[in-house]
Amino acid sequence: MKKIIRSTNDLLLAVLMGGLSIFLLLSKKIITGVENGLAAAIGLGKRTNNILQGAFFALTKVIPMDLAIEDMKKNNYNSYFKKAGQKIVDMNNQAVDLGVQASVKVDIPAAWADATDEPVAEPKNMTPFVRDIVMPLDKQQGDKLPVSVFQKYGVLDGTWENGTSVYSKRGVATKVPKWNPDACIQCNRCSMCCPHAAIRPVLLTDEEKAGVPDSFVTAPAKGLGKDAPKYNFRMQLSPYDCLGCGVCLTACPAKDALTWAPFEEMKSEQPLFDDVAMNESYLKKDVISDKSVKNVQFAKPYFQFSAACAGCAETTYIKLLSQLFGDRMYVGNAAGCSSAISGGAPILPYCRDCKGHGPAWEHSLFEDNAEFAFGFYHAQDAIRKELLIRIEALKNAGVAAEEAAAYLADWNDREKSREVSDALIAALEKAEQTDEVKYVLDNREFLAKKSVWAVGGDGWAYDIGFGGIDHVMAQNQDVNLLVLDTEVYSNTGGQSSKATPTSATAKFAASGKKVAKKDLGAILMQYGYVYVAQVAMGADQAQTLKALREAESYDGPSIVICYCPCLEQHIKAGMGTSQDEMKKAVECGYWHLYRYDPRRIAEGKNPFQLDSKEPDTDKVMDFLMGENRFASLKNNFPDKADALYAKEVEDVKARYERYKKLAED
Repeated sequence: MKKIIRSTNDLLLAVLMGGLSIFLLLSKKIITGVENGLAAAIGLGKRTNNILQGAFFALTKVIPMDLAIEDMKKNNYNSYFKKAGQKIVDMNNQAVDLGVQASVKVDIPAAWADATDEPVAEPKNMTPFVRDIVMPLDKQQGDKLPVSVFQKYGVLDGTWENGTSVYSKRGVATKVPKWNPDACIQCNRCSMCCPHAAIRPVLLTDEEKAGVPDSFVTAPAKGLGKDAPKYNFRMQLSPYDCLGCGVCLTACPAKDALTWAPFEEMKSEQPLFDDVAMNESYLKKDVISDKSVKNVQFAKPYFQFSAACAGCAETTYIKLLSQLFGDRMYVGNAAGCSSAISGGAPILPYCRDCKGHGPAWEHSLFEDNAEFAFGFYHAQDAIRKELLIRIEALKNAGVAAEEAAAYLADWNDREKSREVSDALIAALEKAEQTDEVKYVLDNREFLAKKSVWAVGGDGWAYDIGFGGIDHVMAQNQDVNLLVLDTEVYSNTGGQSSKATPTSATAKFAASGKKVAKKDLGAILMQYGYVYVAQVAMGADQAQTLKALREAESYDGPSIVICYCPCLEQHIKAGMGTSQDEMKKAVECGYWHLYRYDPRRIAEGKNPFQLDSKEPDTDKVMDFLMGENRFASLKNNFPDKADALYAKEVEDVKARYERYKKLAED
């Protein structure tokens, strides 16, 4: 059956995929030139697609140019008018014209006819699994792998080696951040909000500093506390893992502490990241703390280099969660963006440390993810309680009695259970290998207390999986939920959800959502024994950290709802400003920060704490007009827009008044 060519986009794809002897030799240097020159000149920033498409048809002449230009501009109208208005359409039409006019002939050297690929060095510390499965898949050669290789590594049941994302060095950014030690205030906010864990703070002693390359320039560490040892500080970037989103630059409070630099200038720093920033022997346990944004960023991220969109807000929360609890975390992940970027084989961002500790992750469905994670909780709880019986028997028999007693005392203590578990394991490995001893050692992974999380988006939490969430929360067990709220079904094309606010446009709400957003947090607060928090990292990193820490420490059900700007929100300033967009949302009252902690009731205190300041609701309309999901309503439904905008403003004000009353009661 022949493919029907409906547009220049279809034709371009057909040419590139059909094996015709026409190739666009677009190196990073060429794309960089287009990005920095033509695209920037007309206000499109990094958006080069129409310029390059225009150049393609000008060079190949596979169809008449007048027809190609007409069709490309028609596509621009269809793609951009409803979302962004005529101005953006005109800019993209200008991009087409520039692409057609600006192409120049490049003579191909004759020597290229006999050119061969240069040998590529094998990645360091590559495991057999990565060599035999991951690398071929990453090179788009998976169809050449026999079934036997999957059988060999035991992956037919869905098990996959963790941390394989470290081997996929994409190097796709044309510009990346460059650190200026003289301007940096060492707040670590840039590391906190990096969606890909591609920029990390490092502390070295003078002795360690002497053992690393001279190019690893540092500054004296500051702000670590008066009793902290003398350390040298550096903020180290991974140029090959950075996607060039610019989130770190917009979040940085210090002028010129981070500046843009060409990838070619910065790529030599990759070994500094791989050999120093990623070296766990340099982690400073005496500094790492979950009490401050600065100090928690010295901890290892157990979620890194994901396949998420550049500027993704969802990954910032997952990464922080992994830094806090990653060495003992179980994650059930609902279908959606967070699932796709967390389990998109062959590249898995969840990883292990040098001791083999790390998160256990599994994908689930929209409708049952909370119950799935609840199953994690029950399974490990049953195994651990059986272990308690066995360890009590070993203690009474005098086998590793001291270590067994210490474990029994602190087995359920979040901060101590890993330490007493490691001590017990070491003692039992030296003991006589009886059946009881073997049983405990065979189940050693369950000794340390686990942190069980159900993770997913608003489609899961507000809509399809809400019944399961309500059921699990009602059980009053130690299960945690992380809701990544983009206010729309992001992964499946931008459909409206119950998290979508009034006046926002989306699929199935093309003329603007008519009813207010569901208040998920307020619903679950009614139980009285559920910990509930609402956070926005870009508005208050410290409050986000505190909420996650409190939620996990609460011996009962908890839910943390995270504001996540997304591509589907069509932020006019771009996803590089996703953290700043959170700040604007909170300042105007569109989004509120709060924590509901049932433990405060026993202390005679109000369990509800409103963490965001009195909003300036006069800025709500400015915020709405900064995102095309709202602004496009005026282009397409001008007769309905003003009334829906007014309703959204009233919804914002009413929601704040409800929270304010709760905080005052």
